[in-house]
Amino acid sequence: MNKTQHKIAIITGASHPQDIGTAICRRLAMDGVNVFFTHWHADRKWIGEFKQEILSKGVSCEELSIDLSDSQAPKTILQTVFEKLGVPSILVNNAAHSAQDGYLALDAQTLDEHYAVNIRSTLLLCVEFARLFEKANLNSGRIINMTSGQDLGPMMGELAYVATKGAISAFTRSLAQELAPLGITVNAVNPGPTDSTWMNDEIRSYLLPKFPMGRIGTPVDVAKVISFLASEEATWITGQIIHSEGGFLRG
Repeated sequence: MNKTQHKIAIITGASHPQDIGTAICRRLAMDGVNVFFTHWHADRKWIGEFKQEILSKGVSCEELSIDLSDSQAPKTILQTVFEKLGVPSILVNNAAHSAQDGYLALDAQTLDEHYAVNIRSTLLLCVEFARLFEKANLNSGRIINMTSGQDLGPMMGELAYVATKGAISAFTRSLAQELAPLGITVNAVNPGPTDSTWMNDEIRSYLLPKFPMGRIGTPVDVAKVISFLASEEATWITGQIIHSEGGFLRG
């Protein structure tokens, strides 16, 4: 029996068939994990079909359309998961806000929009998850945050994005120390450039030569890493920023 079987996972940001979050849901469901996913501005018909797809794998599945820029969203998510499925032991903070800026365009509104989703919602989801976990007296939990390799190199034209995603790395390392006594591991994953919903043929042509393995990373590649970190085999890994980029060459 898979040791993650019957656990409950929250995955944010599964709003499109090609999303990283969608691939994570599929993979965890294959591992026997019950899935609760959030989405925003998604096609309702597809959401219904995707939920049925997850259910067909023999696990429970619930979903919630929610705006993560709402300061009450983290509490709403944890309360809804608890009411519909039970106490979650896996949290994957995958959702993110990204918009082009650069030094000429960056302003307070742009910063605030990035902060609300990338930092505030992620941090509050982590602590709300941990509080519920401790109250339920569970003994093995996983928090997995998504970053974008901001500490490895620059990302021009996305200053608000790199600043807010970079903050997640610092938070991950410190939270890991606080939650270790509870049996909760806290890690972050940088998947590198991933061919999900944001790439077009021009971007693919530019990026492909930078991957020595001869292909661009896919959402399935990301989901495999998440599956491992969510498993009992990753019990001794915490406070790490894992760069799973297929040897991506910067510069």
